[in-house]
Amino acid sequence: MQVELILLVLSLLFFASIFTDKIGYKFGVPALLLFLAVGMLFGPDGIGRLINDDGVGYMLNVGSAQAIGTIALCIILFSGGLDTKLSDIRPVMVPGLTLATIGVLITMLVTGVITYYVFGWLHSVASVSIAVAMLMASTMSSTDSASVFSILRTNKIGLKHNLRPLLELESGANDPMAYVLTTTMIGIVTATSHQVTALSVIQDIVIQLIMGAVLGFIFGKGIVSIMRKADLGNESLYPLMVLTACIFIFSITYFLKGNTYLAVYIGGLVIGNSKFTRKRQTRSFFDGLTWLSQLVIFLVLGLMVRPHELFQLEVLLPCLIISIVMIFISRPIAVFLCMLPFKQYKHNDKMLLSWVGLKGAVPIIFAIMCEANNVPHANLIFNIVFLCTIVSLIAQGTTLSMVAKKLKLSTPPVELKKLTHFDIDLPEEVESSATEIEVKEEMLVHGNMLKNLIFPDKTLVIMVRRGEDFFVPTGNSELEVGDQLLVITDNDAMLAAQYREETDEEESKHWGMQLINNTWDFAKQKWQQLVAGKKNIQQ
Repeated sequence: MQVELILLVLSLLFFASIFTDKIGYKFGVPALLLFLAVGMLFGPDGIGRLINDDGVGYMLNVGSAQAIGTIALCIILFSGGLDTKLSDIRPVMVPGLTLATIGVLITMLVTGVITYYVFGWLHSVASVSIAVAMLMASTMSSTDSASVFSILRTNKIGLKHNLRPLLELESGANDPMAYVLTTTMIGIVTATSHQVTALSVIQDIVIQLIMGAVLGFIFGKGIVSIMRKADLGNESLYPLMVLTACIFIFSITYFLKGNTYLAVYIGGLVIGNSKFTRKRQTRSFFDGLTWLSQLVIFLVLGLMVRPHELFQLEVLLPCLIISIVMIFISRPIAVFLCMLPFKQYKHNDKMLLSWVGLKGAVPIIFAIMCEANNVPHANLIFNIVFLCTIVSLIAQGTTLSMVAKKLKLSTPPVELKKLTHFDIDLPEEVESSATEIEVKEEMLVHGNMLKNLIFPDKTLVIMVRRGEDFFVPTGNSELEVGDQLLVITDNDAMLAAQYREETDEEESKHWGMQLINNTWDFAKQKWQQLVAGKKNIQQ
């Protein structure tokens, strides 16, 4: 294909995927799922067949898809560590790491055993050994960081009892454990000349995890030291230096036989919690880069899949059974066992943690690794893992907000409105927040001067935008409906609560969630009426 045609197709794919984010928020569907749908639309069974007789998917072989997925996942995990504050995760460090390690292992073992017996029951599908069943389970054993970060941040979900930082820590730290288990099981399944022992497997897992953590910490500290001493003439080079550090940590850890994904996450965590030049600009750079990585990875996976192979009974039936097992059996068992020592987490907390076992791109990338290593039944593993991911995103991703509300664990978001009419960047050391407020008619009932407006303590209006004009206000400045106020505050929660009505109005437009809530309430009402009717008949 011509380069120009490839670029045209890629630009159309990116445009379609970018605008699906808005559609996903409006209808309560995870944006990542829509990115995947766009890739499938342009894939070998879709528009791609019109462009190329063999389909667009043939432009991407298994090796190139694995390489793209590896780079994208490296950036996503590094960015997750960069955005994670140690002060937030320190109270949940022990339970989070327990879920990220022991929880992943328990999930794999329970799912693998049940999967083996499922294929034994469905003997007409495939004869799968216990090792292959464990391999399939290991690819899906982790909670996907990209999915969790995307859904929690896009939906602005607030959770009680420090559950949000716990979920973010677990999802960012458990991919390395799943990667070790997957590579170990691939080695066991494909081993021919040497005998693999349980001791060698455990030793390999422990060494990889320790080396990954140590190397990520050391190189993260080293990069911070270099950035503090470097005096770059162009400030735009600082984010590029951090990106280079991410790639360096990943690659050098690979050659030193450590866990690469754990190293980049720890490295991002160290760098993100250190002071250096242009830190806020670097975080903004990685936010955009993370979205690009998620978009690319889901598009690539969509382009790789062949829908006509998915909708076959030998794939659909085991997929549905395994999905039910993972959602309602494996994940809850892992969560409840891991949370036994931590008495501060109540039953509802564990129920929510059990429900947020979201799958995403990571299991599919691991499934592609199986194809790249010529694992037996690799195509079957890929198709089942792909469908299980879809089921997880639909069943768990779209209902996360609803489940949190039903378990009475959700809290109103305290995030302030992002700046759209002003361009201001506060230093990282400044704990104040910048937001903007549009002047509404009801705000001027006590007078149209700035001093007549009611704001929390430690809040200051520093600029007003009226149309295309800007001016610095005083207390006697007269305001008009539609003016945009640039506000600096040290009291985020009170200011957000004061203007929460506007936020609630925006949330009411979230049609998909409204439909789920209305359906739940309707079913609950009918059930109560049915129970009441039975009682009346008995009386």
